[in-house]
Amino acid sequence: MQRSASAVWHGSIKEGKGTISTQSGVLKDAQYSFSARFEDGIGTNPEELIGGAHAGCFSMALSGQLTAAGLPPESIETTADVSLIKDDKGFVINKIHLTTKAKVPGVSKEQFDELAEKAKSGCPVSRLFNAQITLDATLL
Repeated sequence: MQRSASAVWHGSIKEGKGTISTQSGVLKDAQYSFSARFEDGIGTNPEELIGGAHAGCFSMALSGQLTAAGLPPESIETTADVSLIKDDKGFVINKIHLTTKAKVPGVSKEQFDELAEKAKSGCPVSRLFNAQITLDATLL
């Protein structure tokens, strides 16, 4: 399986702007810019898109873990907070913190925590990063 997205950039780093589109068409010419990334500008940015991808991937992985254990979830809601810092080599995503809340009939807190950790480490997006990934998992 292969998926794609594209980006177009016009101009200098600070004054320029660009658009991001996805193969599926869900994003089509979504605006991004320096100000959207490092200030409070209008549009999206790579870190926000990575956060969405990671939250979605983790939620699906957790659903898979729970379903395989005979405990299909009613709902899973995940937020991914992506930290971008500048180090001696430039900017780097050094941390991602996942916060998830799930409604899962019949699961114990211990089993839920174990399966959430497996989902965190096994999700393909988690495996992509060389960053510290932390998790707060709450049963509703």
